[in-house]
Amino acid sequence: MDDPRWLTDEQQQAWRRFVEVLVKVPAALEAQLQRDAGLTHMGYIVLFTLSEQPERRLSMSRLAKYASASLSRLSHVVARLEAQGWVRRQRDPDDGRVQIAVLTDAGYAKVVGSAPGHAEAVQQLVFDRLSPAQVRQLVKLADALLEGPVEVRPPD
Repeated sequence: MDDPRWLTDEQQQAWRRFVEVLVKVPAALEAQLQRDAGLTHMGYIVLFTLSEQPERRLSMSRLAKYASASLSRLSHVVARLEAQGWVRRQRDPDDGRVQIAVLTDAGYAKVVGSAPGHAEAVQQLVFDRLSPAQVRQLVKLADALLEGPVEVRPPD
């Protein structure tokens, strides 16, 4: 077995700061959405994703991909949104095995009403702290990190 590829001191510092961002920013967004809109961040992602789709509908499997969630997790989130009357599920008329998530009018109103507060939170947490050049760099960094499959290969 090969020796582990340990992080350099510089990599360790960068990694720890990056993890801190990965933990703190989503937690702050979750708190803002819960406080101001009574939504989880994942619930908001589902609502805004559906709001951007033609006819405000998407198969559950495609919605899971957009939301970067497992079908199981998405099913629980959608069930909670259904209970609020913001989403409904229906069978695909062309393929009865496929479930479609549909954003209701009430769900559309919810996401429209929630969006300004969420956008302000994102501005405060991220973009108010970065220069335009840093925003462009952030896009490049994110693109590089998301290039190709995002998974860890098992050791050889």
